[in-house]
Amino acid sequence: MLRTQMRFAVIALLIQLGMAANHTVGGSSGWDTSGNPEAWASAQTFVVGDNLFFQFTPNHDVLEVSKADYDTCSTSNPTQTYSSSPVVIPLSSPGKRCFICGTAGHCGQGMKIEVDTLASSSPPSASPAPPPTSSPAPPVTPPSSSTPPEASPSPNSAPTSPSTPTSSPAPSSNGPSVESPTSSPPPSPSSANKGSFRASLVMGFGFIMTILLAL
Repeated sequence: MLRTQMRFAVIALLIQLGMAANHTVGGSSGWDTSGNPEAWASAQTFVVGDNLFFQFTPNHDVLEVSKADYDTCSTSNPTQTYSSSPVVIPLSSPGKRCFICGTAGHCGQGMKIEVDTLASSSPPSASPAPPPTSSPAPPVTPPSSSTPPEASPSPNSAPTSPSTPTSSPAPSSNGPSVESPTSSPPPSPSSANKGSFRASLVMGFGFIMTILLAL
């Protein structure tokens, strides 16, 4: 359990270090009067988790001071003093912090920075624009199809009367009459249905008995 917690702590630390930005104060000139650290700081964006790197020669140092001492370049009441290079100062909370060089005259020459640390680097989310209102399209009128009127039957054409079939003469009654052979009537359909029903009943009963014996 302890090893798992240690792994999570190390992973969280690595993620935080990977997301943090390391700012070398003064850029390529470093913390020196040859550059312009004050102008460099005003062009940077600092976020919680970033780090300030001060690199300087032995004739310089770093003092963290209040805003009033920053404005007047006063070195008499620093909150922190760093005299050995390099110096790494983590920006662990949002807000403004002020740093100057404690060597006489260097703060007035531009060796001073004011750092405004932001809580998050993500820009504020813009409110979604309202969807454009579209006017309803006019209804499409289908083309009218002109159907020609049905032609009424002419009154002159009268329906033809069906022709009367001619009847053939009846056979003479003098000849011998031929009697048709008598055929036996077909079996009643009810008797066939009764036979098939009995066969189905016997088969179903046998199937049920087979299942009962198998159990």
